[in-house]
Amino acid sequence: MQFKLIRTRKDYHAALAEAERLWDAPAQSEQADQLDVLTLLIADYERAHFAIDDPDPIDFLLHVMEARGLSCKDQEPDPGLLQV
Repeated sequence: MQFKLIRTRKDYHAALAEAERLWDAPAQSEQADQLDVLTLLIADYERAHFAIDDPDPIDFLLHVMEARGLSCKDQEPDPGLLQV
């Protein structure tokens, strides 16, 4: 297989299809090496075309707290653990 930069959406979809074909390649095989290179190319394309901004830290913390059923009180240290 010959590798090239992924420049178009068509190239991107072809690369995804090839990665899926190689997905179950045996470890340390030529196909596994090809998959490693291909995933680097895919990640580079996705980083450039589908970038996701980092979340606001406070919004992220509130989301995690909500998802885990935590309250602000749960974030306070246990007074019994603070004794030196």
